[in-house]
This record gives sequence, structure tokens and C-alpha cells, in this order.
Amino acid sequence: MTIKDTAEEWQVTATQTPFVGNKTSVRTDDVVMPDGSVVHRDYQVHPGSVAVLALDGEGRVLVIRQYRHPVRHKLWEIPAGLLDVPGENPLHAAQRELYEEAHVKAGDWRVLTDVYTSPGGCDEAVRVFLARDLAEAEGERFEVFEEEADMELTRVPLDELIRGVLAGELHNNCLVVGVLSLYAALNGDGVEALRPAEAPWPARPFEA
Repeated sequence: MTIKDTAEEWQVTATQTPFVGNKTSVRTDDVVMPDGSVVHRDYQVHPGSVAVLALDGEGRVLVIRQYRHPVRHKLWEIPAGLLDVPGENPLHAAQRELYEEAHVKAGDWRVLTDVYTSPGGCDEAVRVFLARDLAEAEGERFEVFEEEADMELTRVPLDELIRGVLAGELHNNCLVVGVLSLYAALNGDGVEALRPAEAPWPARPFEA
């Protein structure tokens, strides 16, 4: 049996946007249920994101440590960022994030996995890339501000990240999903079998 998510859209009889923020908003839809009843559903409208699991030639993953105010934690993460421009090619966004957050470029890119981060209350979709053949980027380093000005950057062996994930010591969703997906790929059909970097992404369509 093939298990696969399928697109489906139930009837919406009314919609409101009670809050509009800098990058996201909150929407309230009146949704018709299968039994004909109508319920209110509040959810965050999100532009989508990309994340980069950058793997060097020594089997280490590039990670950053950043303060995340909503959870009052400093979290170890992989480079990631918003899709600021509607229809933007996610590969280009991922390359930009890797440059801005780590001043690194990569010669080989593949799609590691695509996820919805919290589909019960947010429509954010994230594409996680695998980047290999790493090298220092040319030009000046990107100037960072606010929480990013306090970021730490290092490289950690993949096995150590897997241990931290399974021990409940690492909590960032993109890092967790990326690390475990890479482990599955390495122990399955191999990274060469991963989808190409510009594979279609129905959740956030773009022009290659």
C-alpha cells in the first residue's frame, strides 16, 4: 500500500483576518464539516520557509545557536529563513540563507524533505535541503541584527546530533526532521536518490 497525503479543500462560508503582523497573519474561517455543521478554525497564515542541512566532507553538520523568545530557549538549529517573495524559487532562498547565516556556499543541492510544521494551527510549509560540497562564500559577511547578532556557529558530527535528538536535548523542528531524514537516506537508497533541488513543491509553487 502506498501512503500519500492528498490535497483537499472543504467549503469555507466566511473568513476574517483579525490580526496582520509583519510577516504572518491570523485568519478565522467558518468551515463546513462532513455532517453539515459549521465550525470556526483559527490559524496562522505563513509565507513558508526553507531550511538547509549543510553537510561537510567530514560528516559534520553546520548548526547555529539562536535565542527563540516564544519558547524562552536558545536552540541549536540549521540555517533557515522565510520565503519573503511570493513565488520565489526555494533553492535560491536556501542559498541566500546559507550565505547570510554562515557565509558558506555549496556545490551540491538536493531536496531532503518537505513538511508542514504545525498543520493544526498554521499553514507554514518548509522545504529542507541537503547541501554538500561546502566552501566559504566570497565577499563580505552579511551583517546580522537583533537575535541573529548573538548567534553561535559550529559544525557537529551527524551522529552526535542524532543522539541529541533521540535524547530529547535538541528541539528545533527543522533540525530534527533534517537530521533524521538524512540518517534515513544514508541508510536507505543513499543521498543520490533524493529529489533534485528544484523538484516541484505543491505547497509553495514556484518557477524553476
